[in-house]
Amino acid sequence: MIKAVIFDLDGSMVDSMWIWRSIDIEYLGRFGIALPDKLQADIEGMSFSETAAYFKERFALPDSLEQIKEDWNRMAWDKYEREVPLKKGVKELLDYCKANGILLGIATSNSRQLVETVVRAHHLESYFDCIMTACEVEKGKPAPDIYLAVSDTLKVSPADCLVFEDIVPGIQAGIAAGMKVCAVYDQYSAYQDDEKRRQADYYTYEFKELMENGIFTRQ
Repeated sequence: MIKAVIFDLDGSMVDSMWIWRSIDIEYLGRFGIALPDKLQADIEGMSFSETAAYFKERFALPDSLEQIKEDWNRMAWDKYEREVPLKKGVKELLDYCKANGILLGIATSNSRQLVETVVRAHHLESYFDCIMTACEVEKGKPAPDIYLAVSDTLKVSPADCLVFEDIVPGIQAGIAAGMKVCAVYDQYSAYQDDEKRRQADYYTYEFKELMENGIFTRQ
């Protein structure tokens, strides 16, 4: 039986993946660098800090890692506070979990500043028992570190956790942690849908359907 639900943030709990392509274009443009075609695929699953290190090395950026991350946070903050919506049915699912004693966590590759901004913007502070970023563990996704750290904080066995993920490296992280994984449809990663379905235990377009099909009461 599911005792804890752990959400990835971007593309799984909130519709925000559209932001980062525009930020990458603008940010690299400051240095006269065009956005490489496959950049987003190359950095999928990396923590915020790992992504900054990747950018600095790949593009020979003169700024420090802290400056790079500060600039990204500044560029994204207003959008996360005002323009990023919850995925359809997320609030209903959170209410369901709270009503049924299911613990809730977030395991994100994003920065703590931005995850806390979006949680606050949607008045979700009281729902989550643990919020963790990949910068706080040794390795980002597809390594299982962040999911294992969240389940340890929640004091719930990985086998009793259900993960919601929208990209293949995140799905692989949940599987490697020994958890059940539900792939979430997102327009940004729609090209991965066949692989997402193949690797995940479940797949959903809308969270409402999960409450209707008994996923939380299966042994």
